[in-house]
Amino acid sequence: MSTGPTRPVVGVLALQGDVREHLAVLHAEGADARPVRRPEELADLHGIVLPGGESTTMAKLAARWGLLQPLRDAVGAGLPAYGSCAGMILLADRLLDAPPGQETVGGLDVTVRRNAFGRQVDSFETRVELDGLAGGPVHAVFIRAPWVEEAGPGVQVLGRVVGGPADGRIVAVRQGDVVATSFHPELTGDRRVHALFVDIVRRHLADAERGEP
Repeated sequence: MSTGPTRPVVGVLALQGDVREHLAVLHAEGADARPVRRPEELADLHGIVLPGGESTTMAKLAARWGLLQPLRDAVGAGLPAYGSCAGMILLADRLLDAPPGQETVGGLDVTVRRNAFGRQVDSFETRVELDGLAGGPVHAVFIRAPWVEEAGPGVQVLGRVVGGPADGRIVAVRQGDVVATSFHPELTGDRRVHALFVDIVRRHLADAERGEP
């Protein structure tokens, strides 16, 4: 459970994907978790989660409902964001193996390869060590998952696959207050990744209240 006196307001993009699971874990970690479907619902947020699901569908729906550019603006202006699986794709500045014209929110100076681990039948579970996360490896669920093909100089690599044909592939990153994982921690009962993100949001909120950049 995250600590601190402030109960931050964290939205979950609720256009498609595993929204309910993220809302439940964020609530358990002390956040006021809310679904976000309309641009005006971004106004009072202290952080935003982009869930797993189908990245092209989410991007198209966000554009259709007038939410894509406001999301870009919010993340670009410093709103803390966390993306899992499809959310990692949406937060990437660059994509590989994407349909022509697929748009992203951006915010991470990374190149992400969509469906890098294969199709639905190639989904798997493993243990991944995350840099700076206490308590040992996380139980990671990969479902048609992407990986980070290339990370910019300002991006901290938090976790890589160990062993197997994908050995060394980057599956967790952080750049400032933006975090992304290839896997789905919201499906495992291990709340540590969400706790990390809620703590990032709390610190960002505290800095803002003190007038710090």
